[in-house]
Amino acid sequence: MDSLGTVGSPALWMGFIAFVIAMLALDLGVFHRKAHTVGFKEALGWSTVWISLALLFNAGLWWKFGAGPGVEFLTGYLIEKSLSVDNIFVFVVIFSSLRIPALYQHRVLFWGILSALVLRAIMIFAGVAMLERFHWLIYVFGAFLVVTGLKLFIQRNKEDHPEDSAMMRLVRRTIPSTPRFDGHHFFTVENGRRLATPLLMALILVELSDILFALDSIPAIFAVTRDPFIVFTSNIFAILGLRSLFFLLAGAVEKFSYLKVGLAGVLVFVGMKMALIDFVKLHPAVSLGVIAAMLGASIVASLIKARNTPPPTEGEPLAKASES
Repeated sequence: MDSLGTVGSPALWMGFIAFVIAMLALDLGVFHRKAHTVGFKEALGWSTVWISLALLFNAGLWWKFGAGPGVEFLTGYLIEKSLSVDNIFVFVVIFSSLRIPALYQHRVLFWGILSALVLRAIMIFAGVAMLERFHWLIYVFGAFLVVTGLKLFIQRNKEDHPEDSAMMRLVRRTIPSTPRFDGHHFFTVENGRRLATPLLMALILVELSDILFALDSIPAIFAVTRDPFIVFTSNIFAILGLRSLFFLLAGAVEKFSYLKVGLAGVLVFVGMKMALIDFVKLHPAVSLGVIAAMLGASIVASLIKARNTPPPTEGEPLAKASES
């Protein structure tokens, strides 16, 4: 590791960025050149590919730089991957409220995640620079994560309505729009006016929600490592696999009723770890074990509850059945 506290040499940075660009080009230019509905098998295949690539990259870090960076990447990736599941809850609400056809959902997510890659990179490098210069910010980030985790736990049953947010109302007043779709286009022309279609509105909401989630996830990984290369790569691998994870879990997110409890626990844990970093030193493997245990317990509890919850009877509203 060099004097800047990073394992990322210029060659590694350039190689990883080239890999990301190549995979995005392959995704859009070959596998999703034509709009189509992403089915379960396709989503499962791509999820397997992205997770396998992340673990292969992790193994390479472990082999070249040792267990420290390897465990840090794996812990960071697990945090980012688990927090990204919370994004899926919001994406489902966005697409259903704006009535985005399944045929065009991948296109919205592709461009949304492409922009997210750039925004995350800016936020990560800004965060690293700020923490290097102002050490006291680490206590602020830690306290912020604890408060966010407690808020997530308290509001775990609250429904999200991003389409009715003040920001979205401002966007609608600023950008002339139409409720009419025009194929996969983000803009259309009506009566000589260029108007945004619901796809652009969905894209904007996806972008805004990702920015909000990044405010939680990026400080969370700083509790594990401040190596910008590990922070960046673990973030990017989690984001790149988000689309396939969405199509894999979109129809089953309601079954994970305790997942937000687990995520809240993770945020409180990493927030406390960050706030107490100068007083309590935890080995990265301990952090990995605690986070994995919290998430695993919440998932198992959710699946047990879903299995023991009887399906709604005919004519019974789904929402009412889910509350029982």
